[in-house]
Amino acid sequence: MRTLGFVPLLTHPDASSEKFVMNAMAVAKHLDADVYAQCIYVDIPDVSNAFSGVLLNVPEMIREAENKSRKAGEKLLEAVAKAATEADVSVTTEETNAPPYGIGEVAASQARYGDLSMMEWDTAGSSARVVAEEVLFSSGRPVVLLPTSMTVGVIDHIMIAWDGSRVAARALADATPFLLRAKRISVATVLDEKPIDKNIGERLALALQRRGLAAEVLTLNIGGRAIGEALQAHALEFGAQLLVMGGFGHSRIRDFVLGGATADVFNHVRLPILLSH
Repeated sequence: MRTLGFVPLLTHPDASSEKFVMNAMAVAKHLDADVYAQCIYVDIPDVSNAFSGVLLNVPEMIREAENKSRKAGEKLLEAVAKAATEADVSVTTEETNAPPYGIGEVAASQARYGDLSMMEWDTAGSSARVVAEEVLFSSGRPVVLLPTSMTVGVIDHIMIAWDGSRVAARALADATPFLLRAKRISVATVLDEKPIDKNIGERLALALQRRGLAAEVLTLNIGGRAIGEALQAHALEFGAQLLVMGGFGHSRIRDFVLGGATADVFNHVRLPILLSH
């Protein structure tokens, strides 16, 4: 069975970038995966009334926003077709509409039909963050965050952030397609962030080695830094191209309360990160 990657193409209020499209296709090529790309156009409900048409010209503002969304989507679909051809990746595309408040929900619902979702991450783009959080915590599928600040290339060294928890185990399982292709796997345990069994890293590395995977153990100290920031810094220091970790959090009426490591990651993504909840 082939792996199916889901790529949501956002068009409102900020459009996904062509850089994200290229990065997503690079990941798909690495996994020998097919891609399902969904272009989500904004469909703004008519809130006009007798005064808004005169004072604010609301109907015209709505039309302009929807036209902008449509043009951005058409451009993204062209970029997907071009990038897929260059990467020799099989892509299926779909176009759909969603109200501004429902874009994340639409993306999360569609993500359930794939094996993993690839999401753009731009620190300055709050709309991308909202959708990424929704997909991570509502889809039941892993998410690979792809920062626009870098170009995805070879992914043959993977760092696993391991604390022996349920969500870490879930992330480990969801990362299997990447692990099977890795030349090097680093199992990273943080010793000075919370009480932890110092041997859990060795146990996971041994379990991976028994499966024929090249796994090693790294014990880390964060030294007072935010754990998400420290994990990424260590991953980059050791040359990892992908960080795998569990995502903590829950929703309260569409607001996300994140665990420390997950919140730190969302604040600043410095390399591709596979998150699983």
